[in-house]
Amino acid sequence: MMLTGVSPAARRWADLRMQVVFRARRLNMGHMIEADQRFGQRDALGPHGLMLFFVGDAPAEPHGYTLRTAYRLWLASPDSDDLVRLLTELAEVAADNIIRSAGSGRVWHPLGPEGSMVNGGDMSLPGNAIYVGLGVTTLDSDWGRWHQVARSLRELPVNGVRRSVFDLPGQCYALLTDGTALHVRRDPHAPLGVDGVRCTRTLDADRISYYNPHEHLTEQGDDVTREVWRRLRTLHGILAAHLRPGRQP
Repeated sequence: MMLTGVSPAARRWADLRMQVVFRARRLNMGHMIEADQRFGQRDALGPHGLMLFFVGDAPAEPHGYTLRTAYRLWLASPDSDDLVRLLTELAEVAADNIIRSAGSGRVWHPLGPEGSMVNGGDMSLPGNAIYVGLGVTTLDSDWGRWHQVARSLRELPVNGVRRSVFDLPGQCYALLTDGTALHVRRDPHAPLGVDGVRCTRTLDADRISYYNPHEHLTEQGDDVTREVWRRLRTLHGILAAHLRPGRQP
C-alpha cells in the first residue's frame, strides 16, 4: 500500500538512489570486463574509476528527471592503482581548475571542455542538468586486489575449477547531494534476495520508519575504507560547492 503522505521530492530521491545503484553496478561490470580483456597489455586498465551523476528535467519520466552518468577510467599505473591517492589528487586537480578558470574569467566544469575529469559515458549534458553526486567503481574486493585476482584467472586452478571474470565481485562507493552514502557490492554468486546494497537513507520512499544498520556507513569498515569515504567526501564537497552554489539538495 502506497503512503499518500510521502512528498514527491522524497519519492524522487529514493528513485534516484536506486538509479545510482543500477548505474554503478552496470559500470562496475563493464569496467571489470574491459580490464580483464586488457590485462597484461600496454593499455591495461587500472582497478578504479570515477563516476559523476547529474540529473536533467524530463517531465515525461515518472519522477520528472533523467539521470546522466559520466565516468573516468585510467590506465594501470602506480598512481591509479591506489584509490586513496587517486581521490586525493582528483580533489587537488578540481580545486586548482576552479581557481585557474575563475582567474581567467571562465567557469570550469568537470565534463570540460577544458580540464575534463571524464573520458566516457554522458559527456555532454542538457542545459538544465545539475550535479547530484559522485562515486567510484573499484575492482578490488574481499577476494583481493584486482591484479592478484585477475592473475589467478589465468593460472591453472588447483581444484580443477576454472573461474572467469563473470564470477568476480566488484564494488562501488557513492555520495549524493542529499547526504546519501551508498556502498554497492556486486556479487554474481550472492544468495537470492541479497542485493549487496548498503545505504544511509531509504531506497523505498514508502518505508519511512525502520531501523537502518547502515546509518553511519562512512564510519564503518577498516581504516582504508574509512579513508576512501573521507577522500571521496572531500572531492564531493569541492564539486558540490562549485556546481551547486547556494542550492539546497
